[in-house]
Amino acid sequence: MSFLTLGIETSCDDTAVAVVRDGWEVLSEFLSSQVRDHALFGGVVPEFAARLHLESLLPLVDAALRGAGVSGEELSLIAVTRGPGLMGSLLVGVEAARALSQAWGVPVLGVNHLEGHLFASLSESGPVPPFLSLIVSGGHTEIVLVNGFGRYTLLGATRDDAAGEAYDKAAKVMGLGYPGGPEIDQLAQKGDPNAFAFPVPLKNTARVEFSFSGLKTALLQQVEKIKKENGGALPPQFLPHLCASFQRAVIEALLVKTALAVRLTGIKTVTASGGVAANSALRRALTEAHGACLPPLPRCTDNAVMVALAGYNAWTRGVRPDPHLTPDPSLEL
Repeated sequence: MSFLTLGIETSCDDTAVAVVRDGWEVLSEFLSSQVRDHALFGGVVPEFAARLHLESLLPLVDAALRGAGVSGEELSLIAVTRGPGLMGSLLVGVEAARALSQAWGVPVLGVNHLEGHLFASLSESGPVPPFLSLIVSGGHTEIVLVNGFGRYTLLGATRDDAAGEAYDKAAKVMGLGYPGGPEIDQLAQKGDPNAFAFPVPLKNTARVEFSFSGLKTALLQQVEKIKKENGGALPPQFLPHLCASFQRAVIEALLVKTALAVRLTGIKTVTASGGVAANSALRRALTEAHGACLPPLPRCTDNAVMVALAGYNAWTRGVRPDPHLTPDPSLEL
């Protein structure tokens, strides 16, 4: 008999629902992005995000069930992100999952959003633990040692901005749109990565750690200098070179610390996930340096398939429902 998992993800500004059979076979997958809604504000507005989740979630659940050809009562498990993330957004997903669990008589498991990202890079054929996972997104930049599923060691994280957050702030400095990552990546392909000597943050430290606030300041100072030399405006011909130089520094920082983690642990198998893992230059660099296992582009950003996979894996490990399931915006892996 098939084991059907309904995955629900509402940690930030994407409403996502998926139905997965027997741990890996995706029967249906739907996502409602709020990017255009929040672009008007230059970033995610938490209260607005929660309201949009309320509007989108149940229609997406209906669509996912129809797409999979199953009813709610036929599900074996509901897996829902319980943290980390925005409190209002998490609350919408968790409370909906609890209500559906009661209505259908189906157990519900809370899933750590970061553990979900770990599973986004995996397939039925592997890799198997132990391996290193670089989680790099708008809210997180860290390297995790996966000793086994459910057994994780945080090797290091960012001191300040996450890499994706740095991309968004850099885009704002250069007058680009939101989100900044895709636009910077596209412009960088037309620029000289050595046009500006931006520093590689913490390049020579012996710890697995990241910092991107200083790089953001260096970019800001360079932009202000160019503006001063050009009557207060940033000529568009500078943008590709600024983007390429900024991106070079970010990616080198990520590569240097990933290589350090490999040396310190002796583990050579590397995976990567999170929104920044969709960056074309980072994907190329990680593949060349480590033969990294990377998720397909749609699975880099927040999605419900990764939540369903993590929930199913937890269930097979013997994890059972918490009767007091509540969201935790600061949940640690």
